[in-house]
Amino acid sequence: MKALLFDLDGTLADTDPLHLLAWQEVLRPYGLAVDPRFYRERISGRLNPEIVRDLLGLEGKEAEELIEAKEALFRRLARDLRPTPGLPALLRFAEERGLAWGVVTNAPRENARHVLEALGLRPPLLVLAEEVGRGKPDPLPYRVALERLGLPPEEALAFEDSPSGVRSAVGAGIPTVGLLTGHLEEDLRASGARVVVRDFCDFIKKFNYHQK
Repeated sequence: MKALLFDLDGTLADTDPLHLLAWQEVLRPYGLAVDPRFYRERISGRLNPEIVRDLLGLEGKEAEELIEAKEALFRRLARDLRPTPGLPALLRFAEERGLAWGVVTNAPRENARHVLEALGLRPPLLVLAEEVGRGKPDPLPYRVALERLGLPPEEALAFEDSPSGVRSAVGAGIPTVGLLTGHLEEDLRASGARVVVRDFCDFIKKFNYHQK
């Protein structure tokens, strides 16, 4: 293993409750009631344009304005973020062993910048789906990450919290760990996650155990 690749929302930090609140607010005028199950099944892990097209049939300027309002609200809510338990220790582990690491996300650039700054993180590699042309669950974002690192997929390890993200990483051939921050274990495993953990503390315990 030479690199760790992380999803952003729901993986580096538990931002899903904030995204849920933001979507509830902007979709309420359209008569849509967004509960946690609806969010998990219809929104989580998808690109914004796909979400508003699927839910509301919106495209063009109206869709862009709705997305902008939702993301602005999310950034106002996401001011005091904390990293997922165990993340600092895992990143120290990576640094001590000379492992590369990066973030691969469907999040818009402004959101990614905001979340990473709030967490005090500066990933050496940042791959944005909106810049590579296709988002998760398409494997392209992870393939781009591997290309930029100059690594084959078996030398990387991905961390994802959604079935969409897991399918993206697995589609690129990367062994993938699923985090139980928002989705069910059976859904993550059905999407191809090799291991499912509560958080990075749980992963570190299991990793250390298997190393003995």
